[in-house]
Amino acid sequence: MSGPNGDPNISVDDGIIEDEDEFSEEEYAAIDSMLDQINSCLDDIEDRNDALNGKLHELLESNRQARKDFRQQLNDEEASPPPAEDPASRDTQTED
Repeated sequence: MSGPNGDPNISVDDGIIEDEDEFSEEEYAAIDSMLDQINSCLDDIEDRNDALNGKLHELLESNRQARKDFRQQLNDEEASPPPAEDPASRDTQTED
């Protein structure tokens, strides 16, 4: 007879572990309680991760907007000619 994967040298019953350990109701309850605690911790981690992800997206968008504003400001300064100097203001500067 061939094995579970079609191997002709392994019988179907080979490799099956007979688990003679039986758990009591108390042990099942303890395991269930631990799994509930783990699930609760994972939910908390997921909530924190979602909050951090939201804050990072806000920060990223803020940085994008600041970069866009800065580039626009640089483009505006390059496009406009420097202001003409007022001769009267030059006279007051030389008097000091």
